[in-house]
Amino acid sequence: MAEDGRTHDDLAVGPAHRLARIELEEVNPPRRTAEAEHERAIAIYDILEDNCFAPVSDAGAGPAGPFHLYLRAEGRHVRFDIRDETDAELVQFYMALGPLRRVMRDYFQVCDTYYEAIRTKTPSQIQAIDMGRRALHNEGADILRSRLDGKVATDEMTSRRLFTLICVLQTK
Repeated sequence: MAEDGRTHDDLAVGPAHRLARIELEEVNPPRRTAEAEHERAIAIYDILEDNCFAPVSDAGAGPAGPFHLYLRAEGRHVRFDIRDETDAELVQFYMALGPLRRVMRDYFQVCDTYYEAIRTKTPSQIQAIDMGRRALHNEGADILRSRLDGKVATDEMTSRRLFTLICVLQTK
């Protein structure tokens, strides 16, 4: 909830409050598994198809969009670089990853288990692992959404996809 009592959903309304472009900025991108690359591609595609994203200023609603978002891992932080359609800088901030570390570590472990299970386990075993994976994904998205409070208003699905992209940035 914003300091003035409004929720994310109260702030992020209208077709202009959306992402039109998203880029992961990586100086030396690691060689990722096919599964990780697939997750990245799907998350970006899904965000661009349907999202709710609005920078918030101290006075409430921020600039109108649509927006371009550049994400970059920098040590223990993720840099959010939000720009307008002409790529002019609007807002830039860093978000510490500390509050997300535990859930990201657990999420990576469950994802590895899930991808291995697809090859060797029964459908009911795969489903059980997938339920755990989804629960961790939801937890990470909720933490992310609370960390973005006061900076960016977003909906649940957009925060889920952003969590996926932040996880991709953290893969080695």
